[in-house]
Amino acid sequence: MNQTNASSSIWKVIAASSMGTMIEWYDFYIFGMLAKTISVQFFPEGNDVAALLSTLAIFAAGFIVRPFGALLFGRLGDLIGRKYTFLLTLVLMGSATFLIGLVPGYKTIGVLAPILVLFLRLIQGLALGGEYGGAATYVAEHAPSNKRGFYTSWIQTTATLGLFVALGVILLVKSSMSDAAFDAEWGGWRYPFWLSIVLVGVSIYIRMKMKESPMFEKLKHEGKIAVNPLKESFRHKGNFKMVLLALFGAVMGQGVIWYTGQFYAQSFLETKVNLNFEQSRTILLWAILFATPFFVFFGWLSDRIGRKWIMLIGMLLGVIFYRPIYQRFLDSVDHTKIEFVDLKVTAKPIIEAAPIEGTTGFVRTVITPYASANGWAFTETVNDTIQQQGDLIINKPTTTYSNRHLPLPVFWKFVWLVFVQIFFVTMVYGPVAAFLVELFPTKIRYTSMSLPYHIGNGVFGGLVPFIGLLLTTSFPADPLVGLWYPIGVAALCFVIGALYLNNKIDPNVND
Repeated sequence: MNQTNASSSIWKVIAASSMGTMIEWYDFYIFGMLAKTISVQFFPEGNDVAALLSTLAIFAAGFIVRPFGALLFGRLGDLIGRKYTFLLTLVLMGSATFLIGLVPGYKTIGVLAPILVLFLRLIQGLALGGEYGGAATYVAEHAPSNKRGFYTSWIQTTATLGLFVALGVILLVKSSMSDAAFDAEWGGWRYPFWLSIVLVGVSIYIRMKMKESPMFEKLKHEGKIAVNPLKESFRHKGNFKMVLLALFGAVMGQGVIWYTGQFYAQSFLETKVNLNFEQSRTILLWAILFATPFFVFFGWLSDRIGRKWIMLIGMLLGVIFYRPIYQRFLDSVDHTKIEFVDLKVTAKPIIEAAPIEGTTGFVRTVITPYASANGWAFTETVNDTIQQQGDLIINKPTTTYSNRHLPLPVFWKFVWLVFVQIFFVTMVYGPVAAFLVELFPTKIRYTSMSLPYHIGNGVFGGLVPFIGLLLTTSFPADPLVGLWYPIGVAALCFVIGALYLNNKIDPNVND
């Protein structure tokens, strides 16, 4: 094959693999993007925090089973081939996502609703556990060894692009209807799930036209396919050592950086900064758009200077800058530091009163929307807890702010702060596919690379939103306490990687 045809062929491989993988990420992430809405639909009313925690636990369950999907589909990929294995994962993912959109709410079928959603979420996790390793391996085995980082980095963009598409579709649907219509039991929040079946159908058509990986075909022709990929991957001492080194020296830290920079950032903007729905997601959209080209840049750079230090420096930057970045978010919306110009009430305040059971006291709630001439808008909620203790009337007012709308200068500052976090993501994630591929021999590559990747991302990374919310709920005095989990994991991974990873891996050694 001449150079022009070879170049054309690799780009077709990248395009076909990337589209399918992006759709799988889209399917996997729309659940997290709609966690707050889903929590209302699939859990009983009365405790919003408990419902959200339960929904995030179901979201995390999809991550936790990803390593099992890696073992199941990794084994199939090393036995029957890359192409048909990650075609199967695509069908499973798309079907599960579509069916989540068809599950009736808690008000209709009770506890069966969250059980069905959990079951379908587990199928999603298993499918994704088999998809990524197959796509990354497939592209890497088509790419020349001296450009492996560059070519596989295009696959690395798909996770963030899947998130981008999920955000875009959700915002598009929400902008076309009222909040009530979007949040209803059979409302607009279901549309992104239903759209999945169309996207998957297109991707299946494209992938059916792909050929098997040339390296796998060569092994098959020579009769050297692994008889038992799981045994060869994890019982062989040298290979198992590489699995552990990949996990604790690279992928564990990469996972928490990825999920902090995108999922934790969105959750923090929504629950701690209390931005309105559209702005919190639009900020993330712009940041993703600006940062995505750096996945390819760092993949390309890793072909020239090595993978190790690019990934480790990305982790170290997260360790150093996460708390200052998130403190800037909070400081920017601190009402004691903001100069409001011509602040006015924009609608009649809502006043509610509720008795405190077992006492003569009551809670008075006053909800007032405000807007400022310099672009600020927010809803102020004042709760007056009024009780009588002896001859004293005790009044304990608390004030909270929600549904914030930022003026443009602050909006773009937030875009910059999220962009910086996703820039760290591109450093750790851009080179990691090539790094993992080069650690393991072709005949057990799918199995061996998939397991550490999905433990690092699915378990350590996927738990970032859940553990972050759990920590902030348990220690409410420190709004940044949730960051200690990703900071600690990334710091540990940096130390292990700095000590034990080799920056001079021969890209041809396991071909």
